[in-house]
Amino acid sequence: MTLEDEKIVGLFLARNELALSAAEQKYGKLLMSVSRKVLGSEEDAAECLNDALFALWSRIPPESPRDLRAYACKIIRNISFDRLKRSLAQKRSKASEAQLDELEASLSDVSAQEEFDRAEFSILLDGFLRQLRPESRVVFLKRYFFLDSEPQIAADLGMSLSKVKSLLHRARSKFRETVYREETEK
Repeated sequence: MTLEDEKIVGLFLARNELALSAAEQKYGKLLMSVSRKVLGSEEDAAECLNDALFALWSRIPPESPRDLRAYACKIIRNISFDRLKRSLAQKRSKASEAQLDELEASLSDVSAQEEFDRAEFSILLDGFLRQLRPESRVVFLKRYFFLDSEPQIAADLGMSLSKVKSLLHRARSKFRETVYREETEK
């Protein structure tokens, strides 16, 4: 955690309201971007940002995150996906659906996938991500955590689109193998 993040977390722990503005100033654009990619709406993303800042205020303390950026992104993703689920009867974000469908398709032949509870799946995913080369891990996370498009990932990382697609394909295959191996060991 950066020194500045330590100070922001310290403000939260001290229940100092400056923590909210400091967190929004440092991570507001990133959090809005994550939420906007899930929801496809600037207005909904702004509401989720407010909810995420409130969640940070409510959770710190008792929690003290090691990585404030990742912690805040996880919170806004969860809030945004919850909002998306609630609005299923209305319009849905085609981009986020397509990206999640890609990942789900890589698991489609795993028969006992429903038996994973969230904690086991989280542990499995963490282990899988640690096994990936740094370059593949960054591409995988940008696609499936931050919901960036393949062309955006290529532009951000200075890679060709075909290399991004190749890295994602190999990572999904490895992920499928990891899940399958975990299931057969049970």
